[in-house]
Amino acid sequence: MGIFILKNKHKNRNMKTMKLVLVFAFLMMSGSRLRAQTGATEQLVVPLSEPGKPVTIEARLVYGSIKVIGYEGKDVIVEIHADTTDRDEDNESGGMRRIPNRGGLDVRAEESDNKVSIQSGAMEQRLKGITIKVPQNTARVVIGTVNNGDVVISNVSGKIEVGNVNGAITVTGVSGSVVANTVNGNVIVVFKTIDGNAPMAFSTLNGKIDITLPGDAKADLKLKSGNGQMFTDFDIAIDKTKPKVETTNEDHFHQVKIDEWVHGKINGGGPEFMMQTTFGSIYIRKAK
Repeated sequence: MGIFILKNKHKNRNMKTMKLVLVFAFLMMSGSRLRAQTGATEQLVVPLSEPGKPVTIEARLVYGSIKVIGYEGKDVIVEIHADTTDRDEDNESGGMRRIPNRGGLDVRAEESDNKVSIQSGAMEQRLKGITIKVPQNTARVVIGTVNNGDVVISNVSGKIEVGNVNGAITVTGVSGSVVANTVNGNVIVVFKTIDGNAPMAFSTLNGKIDITLPGDAKADLKLKSGNGQMFTDFDIAIDKTKPKVETTNEDHFHQVKIDEWVHGKINGGGPEFMMQTTFGSIYIRKAK
């Protein structure tokens, strides 16, 4: 059985706090094994102080995936997806009867002046992830997660900043600028339009980088793929000057450092677009 407690309180005149506390209780059958395998989803609706005006979204998790979707609405809607699967029995229980184990979940959203901040408790391992539905006229989206989840963003605009550690990043159908960094996972970004004045950066350690830009995009490219290759269907003016070499000789320390970056220009050049991966390839695609 599951117990859901939803709280909505006002901290002050300008700050609205929506808090969701999920408490799960599992049935126990004496002398037999019972395993619950259903998930649970709850929803927070966060009204904005100024509906219709640009929105800033910040969401940070330790566990779980994050999905951000632009929609034609005036509120920010946060769906919380919880894992209600009972844990495996202890192999050392020796046939003892199991005591029901309650797991907890705490997710909260705070809104002030059209800025919505979403966070969970530090060790919320029962959190599978959250889905955030936002009005399409976003000004800034800042998203971060660490374990057991990917980040997926679609159909929003503005300045987008994404960080992940153990998961992929996929951003599609967006307008504006993107900075996306992960450690273990692919980075895939598909733009509708870009901010022609904004520098961007895309990096991963273990994964590919796959960026689709409008055909008229102007950029100065700075590229590095340690153990992969690089491909594009743009006409890129590659800087063919010799790599910069730096030498250091101090006492017993001697070092030679060669710049491994590839530099080039798209459509005459523009703001810097940095793309870096160590174990993966880089793809720079022209939107069809």
